[in-house]
Amino acid sequence: MAKKVVATLKTGAGKSFTKCIKMVKSDKSGAYQFKEEIINNDHIKDFFSKK
Repeated sequence: MAKKVVATLKTGAGKSFTKCIKMVKSDKSGAYQFKEEIINNDHIKDFFSKK
């Protein structure tokens, strides 16, 4: 199924989007969590700069 999603994002309007993965430390347990989002290329810096 992942191959189908990747192939769809590489064609047409999907080229203007990027899947971003950020590691965030939890306040309660101190463990790290991963935040994943598919974002427009113009908003990538905003995604990584906010907590």
